[in-house]
Amino acid sequence: MSLTLRTLDGGEVQVAPEVLQAFKAGFRGPVLTPDAADFDATRAVWNAMIDRRPGLILRCTGTADVLHAVRFARQHKFELSVRGGGHNIAGLALADGALLIDLSLMRGVSVDAKARTARAQGGCTLADVDRETQVHGLATVLGFVSATGIGGLTVGGGFGYLTRRFGYTCDNLAAMEVVGADGALRRAAADENADLFWALRGGGGNFGIVSSFEYRLHPVGPDILGGAVVWRAEDAAQVLDFYRRFTATAPRETTCVAVLRIAPPAPWLPPAIHGQPIIAIFVCHSGGIDEGEKVLAPLRAFGTPVADIVTRRPYAQMQSLLDATQPKGRRYYWKSNYLAELQPQAIRLAIEHAARMPSPQSSVIFFHLQGALNELPADHCPAGNRDTAYVLNIGSAWEKAADDAANQRWARECFAAMAPYSTGGAYVNFLSEDEGSDRIEAAYGRANLQRLAALKHEYDPENLFRHTKSVLG
Repeated sequence: MSLTLRTLDGGEVQVAPEVLQAFKAGFRGPVLTPDAADFDATRAVWNAMIDRRPGLILRCTGTADVLHAVRFARQHKFELSVRGGGHNIAGLALADGALLIDLSLMRGVSVDAKARTARAQGGCTLADVDRETQVHGLATVLGFVSATGIGGLTVGGGFGYLTRRFGYTCDNLAAMEVVGADGALRRAAADENADLFWALRGGGGNFGIVSSFEYRLHPVGPDILGGAVVWRAEDAAQVLDFYRRFTATAPRETTCVAVLRIAPPAPWLPPAIHGQPIIAIFVCHSGGIDEGEKVLAPLRAFGTPVADIVTRRPYAQMQSLLDATQPKGRRYYWKSNYLAELQPQAIRLAIEHAARMPSPQSSVIFFHLQGALNELPADHCPAGNRDTAYVLNIGSAWEKAADDAANQRWARECFAAMAPYSTGGAYVNFLSEDEGSDRIEAAYGRANLQRLAALKHEYDPENLFRHTKSVLG
Protein backbone atom coordinates (compact mmCIF):
# COMPACT_ATOMS: atom_id res chain seq x y z
CA MET A 1 0.00 0.00 0.00
CA SER A 2 1.12 3.62 -0.51
CA LEU A 3 2.12 5.40 2.67
CA THR A 4 1.02 9.01 3.24
CA LEU A 5 2.17 11.19 6.12
CA ARG A 6 1.23 14.69 7.18
CA THR A 7 3.95 17.34 7.10
CA LEU A 8 4.74 20.22 9.42
CA ASP A 9 3.25 22.75 6.98
CA GLY A 10 -0.13 21.00 7.13
CA GLY A 11 0.21 19.20 3.82
CA GLU A 12 0.63 15.52 2.98
CA VAL A 13 3.39 13.60 1.27
CA GLN A 14 3.63 10.08 -0.08
CA VAL A 15 6.58 8.19 1.35
CA ALA A 16 8.36 6.21 -1.31
CA PRO A 17 8.97 2.52 -0.49
CA GLU A 18 12.72 2.96 -0.83
CA VAL A 19 12.66 5.85 1.69
CA LEU A 20 10.86 3.71 4.25
CA GLN A 21 13.12 0.76 3.54
CA ALA A 22 16.23 2.89 4.06
CA PHE A 23 14.83 4.05 7.40
CA LYS A 24 14.07 0.49 8.51
CA ALA A 25 17.67 -0.51 7.86
CA GLY A 26 18.76 1.66 10.79
CA PHE A 27 15.82 0.99 13.11
CA ARG A 28 15.65 -2.04 15.41
CA GLY A 29 12.02 -1.89 16.59
CA PRO A 30 8.79 -2.76 14.73
CA VAL A 31 7.61 -0.34 12.05
CA LEU A 32 3.82 -0.51 11.67
CA THR A 33 1.99 0.76 8.61
CA PRO A 34 -1.81 1.17 8.74
CA ASP A 35 -2.35 -2.24 7.14
CA ALA A 36 -0.41 -4.06 9.87
CA ALA A 37 -2.44 -6.59 11.86
CA ASP A 38 -1.56 -4.98 15.20
CA PHE A 39 -1.78 -1.36 14.06
CA ASP A 40 -5.16 -0.59 15.65
CA ALA A 41 -4.32 -2.32 18.91
CA THR A 42 -1.04 -0.42 19.10
CA ARG A 43 -2.56 2.99 18.39
CA ALA A 44 -5.29 2.58 21.04
CA VAL A 45 -4.79 4.76 24.11
CA TRP A 46 -6.38 4.72 27.56
CA ASN A 47 -9.14 7.26 26.82
CA ALA A 48 -11.56 5.76 24.28
CA MET A 49 -12.75 9.26 23.34
CA ILE A 50 -9.43 9.67 21.52
CA ASP A 51 -9.69 7.79 18.22
CA ARG A 52 -7.00 9.10 15.89
CA ARG A 53 -5.08 7.24 13.20
CA PRO A 54 -1.39 8.03 12.82
CA GLY A 55 0.11 7.48 9.38
CA LEU A 56 2.99 5.33 10.66
CA ILE A 57 4.02 3.91 14.04
CA LEU A 58 7.68 3.53 14.98
CA ARG A 59 8.06 1.31 18.06
CA CYS A 60 11.40 2.25 19.57
CA THR A 61 13.48 -0.26 21.54
CA GLY A 62 16.10 2.17 22.86
CA THR A 63 17.65 5.60 22.61
CA ALA A 64 19.27 4.83 19.25
CA ASP A 65 15.84 4.13 17.78
CA VAL A 66 14.47 7.38 19.20
CA LEU A 67 17.35 9.32 17.67
CA HIS A 68 16.85 7.62 14.31
CA ALA A 69 13.11 8.30 14.38
CA VAL A 70 13.45 11.99 15.24
CA ARG A 71 16.11 12.51 12.57
CA PHE A 72 13.82 10.79 10.05
CA ALA A 73 10.95 13.10 10.97
CA ARG A 74 13.21 16.14 10.93
CA GLN A 75 14.76 15.30 7.56
CA HIS A 76 11.39 14.90 5.84
CA LYS A 77 9.50 17.48 7.95
CA PHE A 78 6.93 14.92 9.02
CA GLU A 79 4.43 15.90 11.65
CA LEU A 80 5.02 13.71 14.69
CA SER A 81 3.57 12.77 18.04
CA VAL A 82 5.08 10.84 20.94
CA ARG A 83 3.65 8.06 23.06
CA GLY A 84 4.92 6.80 26.39
CA GLY A 85 2.26 5.04 28.45
CA GLY A 86 -0.65 6.43 26.42
CA HIS A 87 -2.55 7.31 29.61
CA ASN A 88 -2.92 11.07 29.08
CA ILE A 89 -6.51 12.34 29.42
CA ALA A 90 -6.19 14.61 26.36
CA GLY A 91 -4.78 11.82 24.17
CA LEU A 92 -1.74 13.88 23.20
CA ALA A 93 0.08 10.74 22.01
CA LEU A 94 -1.94 10.57 18.80
CA ALA A 95 -2.34 12.81 15.76
CA ASP A 96 -4.16 11.88 12.56
CA GLY A 97 -1.80 11.13 9.70
CA ALA A 98 1.32 11.89 11.73
CA LEU A 99 4.39 9.85 12.50
CA LEU A 100 3.94 8.26 15.94
CA ILE A 101 7.15 7.66 17.89
CA ASP A 102 6.12 4.97 20.36
CA LEU A 103 8.29 4.39 23.44
CA SER A 104 6.06 1.77 25.07
CA LEU A 105 8.54 -1.07 24.42
CA MET A 106 11.28 0.83 26.30
CA ARG A 107 10.61 -0.37 29.85
CA GLY A 108 13.99 -1.11 31.38
CA VAL A 109 14.77 0.03 34.95
CA SER A 110 18.12 -0.12 36.74
CA VAL A 111 18.57 0.75 40.42
CA ASP A 112 21.68 1.95 42.24
CA ALA A 113 20.65 1.15 45.80
CA LYS A 114 23.80 2.65 47.31
CA ALA A 115 23.37 5.97 45.53
CA ARG A 116 19.57 5.75 45.93
CA THR A 117 18.87 6.45 42.28
CA ALA A 118 16.97 4.67 39.54
CA ARG A 119 17.30 5.05 35.80
CA ALA A 120 14.14 4.22 33.87
CA GLN A 121 13.52 4.19 30.14
CA GLY A 122 10.91 6.58 28.78
CA GLY A 123 8.28 3.92 28.05
CA CYS A 124 8.09 2.62 31.62
CA THR A 125 4.90 2.58 33.59
CA LEU A 126 4.70 3.41 37.28
CA ALA A 127 4.44 -0.31 38.01
CA ASP A 128 7.72 -0.98 36.18
CA VAL A 129 9.61 1.51 38.34
CA ASP A 130 7.96 0.55 41.62
CA ARG A 131 8.63 -3.14 40.99
CA GLU A 132 12.38 -2.64 40.67
CA THR A 133 12.89 0.03 43.31
CA GLN A 134 10.86 -1.85 45.92
CA VAL A 135 13.30 -4.77 45.71
CA HIS A 136 15.57 -2.43 47.67
CA GLY A 137 12.88 -0.87 49.87
CA LEU A 138 13.15 2.37 47.88
CA ALA A 139 10.70 4.49 45.90
CA THR A 140 10.34 7.79 44.11
CA VAL A 141 7.26 9.98 43.83
CA LEU A 142 4.94 8.56 41.19
CA GLY A 143 1.19 8.73 40.51
CA PHE A 144 -1.88 6.83 41.71
CA VAL A 145 -2.61 4.43 38.81
CA SER A 146 0.12 1.89 38.07
CA ALA A 147 -0.52 1.73 34.30
CA THR A 148 0.35 5.42 33.91
CA GLY A 149 3.49 6.11 31.89
CA ILE A 150 6.33 7.81 33.74
CA GLY A 151 7.16 10.04 30.76
CA GLY A 152 4.07 12.22 30.58
CA LEU A 153 3.61 12.08 34.34
CA THR A 154 7.13 13.36 35.04
CA VAL A 155 7.52 16.07 32.40
CA GLY A 156 4.07 17.37 33.41
CA GLY A 157 5.00 17.59 37.10
CA GLY A 158 3.54 14.46 38.69
CA PHE A 159 2.16 13.77 42.16
CA GLY A 160 1.20 10.78 44.26
CA TYR A 161 1.10 9.26 47.74
CA LEU A 162 4.66 10.42 48.47
CA THR A 163 4.24 14.04 47.35
CA ARG A 164 3.57 15.35 50.86
CA ARG A 165 6.99 14.02 51.90
CA PHE A 166 9.11 14.62 48.80
CA GLY A 167 7.33 17.05 46.44
CA TYR A 168 6.30 16.61 42.84
CA THR A 169 7.66 13.75 40.75
CA CYS A 170 9.75 16.24 38.80
CA ASP A 171 11.21 17.57 42.07
CA ASN A 172 12.83 14.15 42.45
CA LEU A 173 14.64 14.10 39.12
CA ALA A 174 18.42 13.93 39.09
CA ALA A 175 18.91 13.91 35.32
CA MET A 176 17.31 13.09 31.97
CA GLU A 177 18.53 11.82 28.61
CA VAL A 178 16.78 13.90 25.94
CA VAL A 179 16.50 13.62 22.15
CA GLY A 180 15.97 17.14 20.87
CA ALA A 181 14.27 18.53 17.78
CA ASP A 182 17.69 18.98 16.19
CA GLY A 183 18.27 15.22 16.39
CA ALA A 184 20.94 15.59 19.09
CA LEU A 185 21.16 13.65 22.34
CA ARG A 186 21.66 15.70 25.51
CA ARG A 187 21.93 15.07 29.21
CA ALA A 188 19.81 17.51 31.18
CA ALA A 189 20.67 18.01 34.85
CA ALA A 190 21.35 20.79 37.31
CA ASP A 191 25.00 20.91 36.15
CA GLU A 192 24.46 20.26 32.43
CA ASN A 193 21.99 21.97 30.11
CA ALA A 194 20.42 23.43 33.23
CA ASP A 195 17.87 25.54 31.34
CA LEU A 196 16.58 22.45 29.52
CA PHE A 197 16.50 20.57 32.83
CA TRP A 198 14.37 23.38 34.28
CA ALA A 199 11.97 23.33 31.32
CA LEU A 200 11.47 19.56 31.34
CA ARG A 201 10.42 19.53 34.99
CA GLY A 202 6.80 20.40 34.26
CA GLY A 203 7.00 21.91 30.78
CA GLY A 204 5.55 18.82 29.13
CA GLY A 205 6.58 17.36 25.79
CA ASN A 206 7.49 20.70 24.21
CA PHE A 207 11.26 20.31 24.31
CA GLY A 208 12.12 16.81 23.14
CA ILE A 209 11.70 13.14 23.89
CA VAL A 210 13.07 11.93 27.21
CA SER A 211 14.48 8.50 26.48
CA SER A 212 15.45 7.89 30.12
CA PHE A 213 14.87 9.44 33.52
CA GLU A 214 17.14 9.32 36.54
CA TYR A 215 15.18 9.62 39.79
CA ARG A 216 16.28 10.14 43.36
CA LEU A 217 14.92 7.41 45.64
CA HIS A 218 13.78 7.38 49.25
CA PRO A 219 13.40 4.59 51.82
CA VAL A 220 9.74 3.50 51.54
CA GLY A 221 8.21 0.12 52.25
CA PRO A 222 8.34 -2.58 51.17
CA ASP A 223 5.30 -2.57 53.50
CA ILE A 224 3.17 0.44 54.38
CA LEU A 225 -0.15 0.94 56.14
CA GLY A 226 -2.81 1.69 53.58
CA GLY A 227 -6.15 0.98 52.01
CA ALA A 228 -9.55 2.64 52.12
CA VAL A 229 -12.37 3.45 54.51
CA VAL A 230 -15.87 3.82 53.05
CA TRP A 231 -19.09 5.42 54.30
CA ARG A 232 -22.53 5.87 52.76
CA ALA A 233 -22.98 9.13 50.85
CA GLU A 234 -25.55 10.34 53.38
CA ASP A 235 -22.57 10.81 55.72
CA ALA A 236 -20.47 12.67 53.11
CA ALA A 237 -20.77 16.15 54.66
CA GLN A 238 -19.54 14.93 58.03
CA VAL A 239 -16.85 12.72 56.54
CA LEU A 240 -15.45 15.48 54.32
CA ASP A 241 -15.49 17.94 57.20
CA PHE A 242 -13.51 15.37 59.20
CA TYR A 243 -11.22 14.88 56.18
CA ARG A 244 -10.59 18.65 56.07
CA ARG A 245 -9.64 18.73 59.76
CA PHE A 246 -7.71 15.46 59.71
CA THR A 247 -5.52 16.40 56.74
CA ALA A 248 -4.71 19.77 58.32
CA THR A 249 -2.74 18.03 61.09
CA ALA A 250 -1.75 14.65 59.62
CA PRO A 251 2.00 13.99 59.39
CA ARG A 252 3.57 14.11 55.95
CA GLU A 253 3.92 10.33 55.92
CA THR A 254 0.11 10.20 55.66
CA THR A 255 -1.66 10.99 52.40
CA CYS A 256 -5.44 10.85 52.01
CA VAL A 257 -7.52 10.88 48.83
CA ALA A 258 -11.26 11.51 49.24
CA VAL A 259 -13.58 10.11 46.55
CA LEU A 260 -17.29 10.71 45.97
CA ARG A 261 -18.74 8.10 43.59
CA ILE A 262 -21.11 5.18 43.12
CA ALA A 263 -19.90 2.02 44.84
CA PRO A 264 -18.54 -0.46 42.27
CA PRO A 265 -19.17 -4.21 42.65
CA ALA A 266 -15.81 -4.64 44.37
CA PRO A 267 -15.46 -7.79 46.49
CA TRP A 268 -14.24 -5.79 49.48
CA LEU A 269 -17.47 -3.75 49.58
CA PRO A 270 -20.65 -5.27 51.08
CA PRO A 271 -23.04 -6.36 48.28
CA ALA A 272 -25.77 -4.19 49.80
CA ILE A 273 -23.73 -1.06 49.05
CA HIS A 274 -22.98 -1.94 45.40
CA GLY A 275 -24.50 0.65 43.08
CA GLN A 276 -25.12 3.06 45.96
CA PRO A 277 -23.46 6.48 46.40
CA ILE A 278 -20.50 6.45 48.78
CA ILE A 279 -17.72 8.58 50.16
CA ALA A 280 -14.35 6.80 50.38
CA ILE A 281 -11.01 7.89 51.76
CA PHE A 282 -7.99 6.10 50.32
CA VAL A 283 -5.04 6.44 52.65
CA CYS A 284 -1.35 5.61 52.54
CA HIS A 285 0.91 5.97 55.57
CA SER A 286 4.45 5.43 54.31
CA GLY A 287 6.15 5.80 57.70
CA GLY A 288 6.33 3.23 60.49
CA ILE A 289 3.44 0.78 60.74
CA ASP A 290 2.93 1.27 64.50
CA GLU A 291 2.98 5.04 64.08
CA GLY A 292 0.52 4.72 61.20
CA GLU A 293 -1.91 2.70 63.31
CA LYS A 294 -2.04 5.55 65.82
CA VAL A 295 -2.34 8.26 63.17
CA LEU A 296 -5.14 6.52 61.27
CA ALA A 297 -7.13 5.36 64.30
CA PRO A 298 -9.37 8.47 64.38
CA LEU A 299 -10.11 8.13 60.67
CA ARG A 300 -11.06 4.50 60.96
CA ALA A 301 -13.22 5.15 64.03
CA PHE A 302 -15.12 8.09 62.55
CA GLY A 303 -18.86 7.64 62.05
CA THR A 304 -20.19 4.32 60.79
CA PRO A 305 -18.00 2.98 57.96
CA VAL A 306 -19.45 0.30 55.71
CA ALA A 307 -15.98 -0.98 54.76
CA ASP A 308 -12.43 -0.68 56.05
CA ILE A 309 -9.55 -2.34 54.18
CA VAL A 310 -6.74 -0.36 55.80
CA THR A 311 -4.03 -2.89 56.55
CA ARG A 312 -0.33 -3.56 56.31
CA ARG A 313 0.33 -4.17 52.63
CA PRO A 314 3.16 -3.86 50.08
CA TYR A 315 3.68 -0.31 48.87
CA ALA A 316 3.54 -1.55 45.25
CA GLN A 317 0.08 -2.98 45.97
CA MET A 318 -1.05 0.38 47.33
CA GLN A 319 0.16 1.97 44.12
CA SER A 320 -2.28 -0.18 42.12
CA LEU A 321 -5.28 0.04 44.46
CA LEU A 322 -7.06 2.59 42.25
CA ASP A 323 -6.29 0.82 38.95
CA ALA A 324 -9.70 -0.84 38.66
CA THR A 325 -11.42 2.55 38.78
CA GLN A 326 -9.55 3.76 35.68
CA PRO A 327 -9.54 0.92 33.11
CA LYS A 328 -8.34 1.41 29.57
CA GLY A 329 -11.12 1.70 27.01
CA ARG A 330 -13.68 3.82 28.84
CA ARG A 331 -14.56 7.32 27.71
CA TYR A 332 -13.04 9.95 29.99
CA TYR A 333 -13.39 13.70 30.41
CA TRP A 334 -11.80 15.55 33.31
CA LYS A 335 -11.91 19.04 34.79
CA SER A 336 -9.48 19.95 37.53
CA ASN A 337 -8.20 22.75 39.75
CA TYR A 338 -5.78 23.31 42.61
CA LEU A 339 -7.18 24.31 46.01
CA ALA A 340 -5.35 26.17 48.79
CA GLU A 341 -7.83 24.85 51.34
CA LEU A 342 -10.99 22.78 51.49
CA GLN A 343 -13.74 25.24 52.33
CA PRO A 344 -17.11 24.13 53.74
CA GLN A 345 -18.98 25.67 50.81
CA ALA A 346 -16.77 23.76 48.36
CA ILE A 347 -17.54 20.54 50.22
CA ARG A 348 -21.27 21.24 49.97
CA LEU A 349 -21.08 21.89 46.22
CA ALA A 350 -18.98 18.79 45.60
CA ILE A 351 -21.57 16.63 47.35
CA GLU A 352 -24.45 18.26 45.46
CA HIS A 353 -22.84 17.70 42.06
CA ALA A 354 -21.69 14.18 42.91
CA ALA A 355 -25.33 13.31 43.61
CA ARG A 356 -26.16 14.32 40.01
CA MET A 357 -23.38 12.47 38.19
CA PRO A 358 -24.94 10.69 35.16
CA SER A 359 -22.53 7.73 35.12
CA PRO A 360 -21.73 5.20 37.85
CA GLN A 361 -18.07 5.29 36.77
CA SER A 362 -17.61 9.01 37.46
CA SER A 363 -16.17 10.59 40.59
CA VAL A 364 -15.25 13.79 42.39
CA ILE A 365 -11.81 13.44 43.97
CA PHE A 366 -9.75 15.50 46.41
CA PHE A 367 -6.03 14.66 46.52
CA HIS A 368 -4.20 16.05 49.58
CA LEU A 369 -0.70 17.23 48.60
CA GLN A 370 0.29 19.86 51.16
CA GLY A 371 3.82 19.56 52.44
CA ALA A 372 7.21 19.42 50.73
CA LEU A 373 6.05 20.97 47.45
CA ASN A 374 5.08 24.17 49.31
CA GLU A 375 8.67 24.72 50.49
CA LEU A 376 10.10 25.46 47.04
CA PRO A 377 9.70 28.80 45.20
CA ALA A 378 7.20 29.19 42.37
CA ASP A 379 9.97 29.42 39.77
CA HIS A 380 11.84 26.32 40.98
CA CYS A 381 10.45 24.55 37.90
CA PRO A 382 7.49 25.04 35.55
CA ALA A 383 5.22 22.73 37.57
CA GLY A 384 4.79 25.68 39.94
CA ASN A 385 1.56 26.02 41.92
CA ARG A 386 3.52 25.90 45.16
CA ASP A 387 0.55 27.39 47.03
CA THR A 388 -1.59 24.30 46.63
CA ALA A 389 -2.88 22.01 49.36
CA TYR A 390 -5.30 19.84 47.35
CA VAL A 391 -6.05 18.89 43.77
CA LEU A 392 -9.72 18.68 42.84
CA ASN A 393 -10.38 16.30 39.94
CA ILE A 394 -13.86 15.96 38.48
CA GLY A 395 -13.47 12.66 36.67
CA SER A 396 -16.29 11.93 34.28
CA ALA A 397 -16.16 8.36 32.91
CA TRP A 398 -18.69 6.39 30.89
CA GLU A 399 -19.07 3.66 28.28
CA LYS A 400 -21.08 4.85 25.24
CA ALA A 401 -20.44 7.65 22.75
CA ALA A 402 -24.15 8.51 22.83
CA ASP A 403 -23.64 9.66 26.43
CA ASP A 404 -20.76 12.04 25.69
CA ALA A 405 -22.72 15.31 25.93
CA ALA A 406 -24.43 14.53 29.24
CA ASN A 407 -21.23 13.41 30.96
CA GLN A 408 -19.12 16.30 29.71
CA ARG A 409 -21.84 18.76 30.70
CA TRP A 410 -21.91 17.37 34.24
CA ALA A 411 -18.13 17.75 34.60
CA ARG A 412 -18.19 21.32 33.28
CA GLU A 413 -21.06 22.36 35.55
CA CYS A 414 -19.35 20.90 38.61
CA PHE A 415 -16.09 22.59 37.64
CA ALA A 416 -17.77 25.97 37.17
CA ALA A 417 -19.46 25.72 40.55
CA MET A 418 -16.18 24.84 42.29
CA ALA A 419 -13.98 27.37 40.45
CA PRO A 420 -14.43 30.23 42.97
CA TYR A 421 -12.75 28.07 45.63
CA SER A 422 -9.61 27.27 43.62
CA THR A 423 -6.20 28.94 43.63
CA GLY A 424 -6.69 29.64 39.93
CA GLY A 425 -3.95 27.13 39.18
CA ALA A 426 -4.22 23.96 37.11
CA TYR A 427 -2.33 20.68 36.76
CA VAL A 428 -1.25 20.39 33.13
CA ASN A 429 -1.57 16.58 33.03
CA PHE A 430 -5.25 16.82 34.00
CA LEU A 431 -6.18 19.27 31.21
CA SER A 432 -8.60 17.81 28.69
CA GLU A 433 -8.37 18.22 24.93
CA ASP A 434 -10.63 21.30 24.75
CA GLU A 435 -8.77 23.46 27.28
CA GLY A 436 -6.79 26.32 25.81
CA SER A 437 -4.05 28.86 26.46
CA ASP A 438 -5.69 30.37 29.54
CA ARG A 439 -5.51 27.00 31.27
CA ILE A 440 -1.91 26.51 30.16
CA GLU A 441 -1.08 29.81 31.86
CA ALA A 442 -2.99 28.63 34.93
CA ALA A 443 -0.78 25.54 35.02
CA TYR A 444 2.52 27.42 34.85
CA GLY A 445 1.97 31.00 35.91
CA ARG A 446 2.75 33.87 33.57
CA ALA A 447 6.45 34.24 34.40
CA ASN A 448 7.19 30.53 34.06
CA LEU A 449 5.20 30.37 30.83
CA GLN A 450 7.15 33.26 29.31
CA ARG A 451 10.43 31.54 30.19
CA LEU A 452 9.16 28.27 28.71
CA ALA A 453 8.16 30.01 25.47
CA ALA A 454 11.63 31.52 25.12
CA LEU A 455 13.25 28.13 25.65
CA LYS A 456 10.85 26.54 23.16
CA HIS A 457 12.07 28.95 20.48
CA GLU A 458 15.64 28.04 21.36
CA TYR A 459 15.32 24.25 21.48
CA ASP A 460 12.50 23.65 18.97
CA PRO A 461 12.21 26.68 16.66
CA GLU A 462 10.19 24.76 14.03
CA ASN A 463 7.78 23.41 16.66
CA LEU A 464 8.48 19.79 15.79
CA PHE A 465 7.10 18.72 19.16
CA ARG A 466 3.72 20.36 18.75
CA HIS A 467 1.31 17.65 19.90
CA THR A 468 1.43 18.57 23.56
CA LYS A 469 -0.04 21.30 25.73
CA SER A 470 1.83 24.07 23.94
CA VAL A 471 3.75 26.77 25.79
CA LEU A 472 3.60 29.06 22.74
CA GLY A 473 0.07 30.35 23.37
